[in-house]
Amino acid sequence: MNTSTQTPPSLFVQPKNVAFIGDYLPRQCGIATFTADLYKSYATFIPGARPWVVSVNDTTEGYDYPDEVRYEFFQHDLESYKKAAEFLNSRNVDVVCLQHEYGIYGGTAGNYILTLLRNLKMPIVSTFHTILKNPDQDQLLTLKAIADLSARVVCMSEKGRQFLTSIYEIPDEKIDVIAHGIPDMPFVDPHFYKDRFNMEGKQVLLTFGLLSPNKGIENVINALPRIVEQFPNVVYMVLGATHPHLIRHEGEAYRDSLKQLAQDNGVADHVTFYDQFVELDDLLEFLGAADIYITPYLNPAQITSGTLAYSVGVGKAVISTPYWHAEELLADGRGILVPFSDSEAIADQVINLLTDEPMRHAMRKRGYLMGREMIWENVIKQYADSFGQARLERMRATQSLFPGSSNGGLQLPTLKLDHLYRLSDSTGIIQHARYHLPFYEEGYCTDDNARALILTMWLKETGLHDRRIDALADTYMAFLNYAFSPEKRQFRNFMSYDRRWLEEVGSEDSTGRAIWALGTCIGRSDEQNVLTWAMTLMENVLPSAVRMESPRSWAFALLGIHEYLKRFSDDRLAKSIQQKLVGKLIFRYHETASDDWRWFENTLAYDNAVLAHALLVSDNQEGIAIGFTALVWLVDQQTASATPDNSRIGKGHFQPIGSDGFYSKGLTRAYFDQQPLEAQSTISACLTAWQFTADPEWHRRALRIFRWFTGHNDLGLPLYDSLTGGCRDGLHIDRANQNQGAESTLSYLLALTDLQSAVKPLLEKSFVRATVGSLS
Repeated sequence: MNTSTQTPPSLFVQPKNVAFIGDYLPRQCGIATFTADLYKSYATFIPGARPWVVSVNDTTEGYDYPDEVRYEFFQHDLESYKKAAEFLNSRNVDVVCLQHEYGIYGGTAGNYILTLLRNLKMPIVSTFHTILKNPDQDQLLTLKAIADLSARVVCMSEKGRQFLTSIYEIPDEKIDVIAHGIPDMPFVDPHFYKDRFNMEGKQVLLTFGLLSPNKGIENVINALPRIVEQFPNVVYMVLGATHPHLIRHEGEAYRDSLKQLAQDNGVADHVTFYDQFVELDDLLEFLGAADIYITPYLNPAQITSGTLAYSVGVGKAVISTPYWHAEELLADGRGILVPFSDSEAIADQVINLLTDEPMRHAMRKRGYLMGREMIWENVIKQYADSFGQARLERMRATQSLFPGSSNGGLQLPTLKLDHLYRLSDSTGIIQHARYHLPFYEEGYCTDDNARALILTMWLKETGLHDRRIDALADTYMAFLNYAFSPEKRQFRNFMSYDRRWLEEVGSEDSTGRAIWALGTCIGRSDEQNVLTWAMTLMENVLPSAVRMESPRSWAFALLGIHEYLKRFSDDRLAKSIQQKLVGKLIFRYHETASDDWRWFENTLAYDNAVLAHALLVSDNQEGIAIGFTALVWLVDQQTASATPDNSRIGKGHFQPIGSDGFYSKGLTRAYFDQQPLEAQSTISACLTAWQFTADPEWHRRALRIFRWFTGHNDLGLPLYDSLTGGCRDGLHIDRANQNQGAESTLSYLLALTDLQSAVKPLLEKSFVRATVGSLS
C-alpha cells in the first residue's frame, strides 16, 4: 500500500509561532483579558511555543503594553490594518488567531478587520465572542466574511454553533466549540479568603465585570431588603470599573445611580463597590470569598460570559438570568436560573441557597468538576489542535489547485544565477541565508562547495561561457583543496566565516560529495590545470571511500567514480573501488528490502534517490536492476495520490519525504518539512533512468517533479524566487520557508541545468522537424 495516498497524520501538529490579534491588557476590556489569558496559556502549556500579540487600540496614544505585544494598530485607521497585515506577513507566523468582537474594530460593523485578514498569507483561526441571533445586514456580512477568510472558527457554546450554522451559514465541520478558559483554582471554603476583605462572618454575594446598565445590578440591589431581613450579615460585593466607553460619555452616572438605589432601599451598608479593574490573582481572591455569584443580565443575547465561566469553574454557587451562555453552562444542577428583571425571584433563590447549605455545596461541586474541563491547560490544547487543523485545511485547499498530473510542454524557466553570486565570496559559498541575504555567522561547508563546483562544471559543459563562472569554479576548488585533510584522507566540512575549521574531519557524506565533485571535474573539464589538480586530490581520497559506512557516502563516491571513468575508463583502482562500493549497496538492499519496502535502509531520510541513482550508473547488471526497482518504488512513495502500477510510474504531484521525522519502515511517514535537495536528486535519477531506457515516462516524471519548485506541490506555493534567483529552504506544513540558503538554491539550479541539458536534444529535433515542415 502506498501510504502517501492517506491523510498525513503527521500534519496535525501544534503550531509554535502563533500571533494573536485582539485588544490587550492594560486596556480595560473583557476581550483584552481573554487575549492575555490566551497568550499566556499558549506560552505556558504548548512546548516550545513562541506566541506574540498584535493589539488594536481605541485611542491614538495606545497603551503601555507588555513585551509580548509586538505590534499595535489604531481602531479607526484603515491604513494601519494594511500595515499590520504586512508586519505579520514579514514574520515567521504559523497561524493567526483573531479575537472578534464587533465593537473593537473600526468601520461599519467592524469591517476594517477584513482588510487585515484579506492580506494575510497564513491560516487564520477566528474566535467569535459575540454571535447575534438577529444581526443587521452589515453585522451578518462582516461575520460571514471573517468566517470565509478563516480556516477554522471557534465559538464557546453549542448555542453559538447553532447560530453560526443556521444564521451565518458557516459549515459545521469548520467550527470548533471550545469553552471559555478559566484559571485552575482549588476548591476552597469561602471563609479562607473573607478576611482579605474584612468580611469575616459575612454571607457574601458577588457580581464582577465592567460596570454598565445592561448588567442588571439594580435588580440585585432591589432584592437585598428581603435577603437582609432574613440574613442580616449579607454583603453584596460589586466588583469592576465602569466601562471605559461609558466613562467617556456619561462618567460615573450609572455607578452613582446604583449607590443611590442602595441608599433608598436602606441597604447601603450591605453593598460594597470595588471600582477597579482587577488582575487575575486579585480576582481569584474575590471569587474565593464569595458564597454566591450572581449574573443578573437584562437580556438573553449573551453568547459568552467570561465572568460566568470563571465563577462556575472555580466552584461558586451561581444564580443567573437565562441568557444563552447561562442556560447552557448552568444546566444539570450547576446553577439556578431566574427570570429577567425579577428581583423577587433573585431574593427567593438567594435565601433558598443560604438556607440550604447541602444543596449549595452540591451545586458548587458539580460546577467545579465540570470546570476541570475548562481550565486553561485543557482549553489551550484544544486551541492548539484547532490551529493544527487550520494548517491542514490550508494544505487541502491549496492542494485542490493542482489536481491530477499534467505532462505539459518542454518550456523551462530561464537560468538565473544572481543568488549564486550573492551567496559566494572569495572563500566559497555561504551555506545559509536569512531570507535572501547570506548569513555569515554560520559560515561555509564542504557539502555546498562540492555541489557548487559540480554546478559550475555542468554549466560550462552546456556552453555557458562566463568569466564569473570560471572564477567561482576556482573559488570552490580552492575551498575543497583547503578542506582536505592529508592525515585523515578525508574532508573537513564546516568552516566559520573567519576561515577556522570547526572539526578535524567532517561527515562521510561531505567526503563522498567532494569525491563526486572531483570526479565531475575530471570527467567534464577540458582545462589541464583543473584536471591535474582534481586527479591529485582524487587519488589521495578515493581509497577512503571503501572504509566509510554511510550508504549515501558510497553513492556520492560512485557518482564521482562514474564521472571519472568517462575520461579514464580503464583505471583499475577506480574500477576496483567502484565494484566494492556497488557490492556494499547491493548487500544493504538484500539485507533490508521486502515486498512492501524496496529500499536499502529501514528509513527513507534525505537525498534518497542518490542511492538508486548510483546503481543505475554502476555497470553492474544486478546493481542496475536493483537501482530501477528501488527508484520505481521511491518515486511511488513520493507521489501524491499515486496508484502503484507495474507498467507505469505513479501519477500526481511530487510529495517528498519530510525531514521532520522522515519515514521509518512500518511507521507513519513525515510529510513536512519537504526539502529541495530531495527534488533535485530524484530529478537527476529519473533523467538517468530515461537516458538508460529511452522510456519517455521517466522524462515526463522528471519534469513533473521539477514543477514542485514552481508551485505544483502540496501547498501550491513556489519554492523558486524569480526575483532573487534563489530557492526557499523548504515547504512547511502551511508555508514556504522564506530563507534561501545554498543547499536549496544549488538544488534548484542543478535540477534546472540537468533538465535543460536533457531537453536540449529534444528541442533541437523539434526545431529541425518544424523547419523541414515549413519548407515543405
